[in-house]
Amino acid sequence: MNLERERQLIARMGARLTVERDLRDFCAHGEIVSALAVLVAKALGEDEAFCEEIGVAGMLHDIGKLELADVIYGHRDDILAVERSKYVRMHPTLGIDVLRKEGAYSEDVISFIANHHENCDGTGYPHHIEGDEIPYGAKILRVCDVFAALVSNRTYRAAFSVDTAVEMMIDDVREYDMRVFLAFLRVVYGPEFASVKALIDRALTIEVDDMPLVEANAVAASHGEHAGDRGDE
Repeated sequence: MNLERERQLIARMGARLTVERDLRDFCAHGEIVSALAVLVAKALGEDEAFCEEIGVAGMLHDIGKLELADVIYGHRDDILAVERSKYVRMHPTLGIDVLRKEGAYSEDVISFIANHHENCDGTGYPHHIEGDEIPYGAKILRVCDVFAALVSNRTYRAAFSVDTAVEMMIDDVREYDMRVFLAFLRVVYGPEFASVKALIDRALTIEVDDMPLVEANAVAASHGEHAGDRGDE
């Protein structure tokens, strides 16, 4: 799948970031969610067109966060989590605005991104919808987003192992569409997961913290050196 257009959009918007690590982590998380979402969609029997759209949506699902760069990035120790979350929860809606301005994305892709933090039990955001009210593609993104966050390093904790992440998600399984979650488990414990695991491992080992920001932006725009607790933010 060619995601060059999406990488260029991220690089353009990511130019406002002042901490190289933030851009690295943003790109890495999108790559993991995208790759995993495509595999889950295939496991669910979806056609190539749907897989293409879910892959694009996975790469760009957090694009609205880059509109909030001044608020939510570069504040690793000096901002209260509750205050930050007030702004972070705006990102699905802001993502809609970004993609509509771009004019290159379908309403399905936009819908998937707009609803990727909704939970099947109604505990998600921004609209607290549940069950069949949530677009199918958003249900796939939700599972993949949470997993990708759990297996990635955060400033306040190390990444969880794949098995531990799955166990944690099972504890909260009411939040997920069961058909999607079972397909996700088949992927994670199947041979095709090796490609996603490689992205996860690369995200945990690549160091760009000392890379000049202009070079980091170029990395984000070019390709593969990107490889994101839960996906509640």
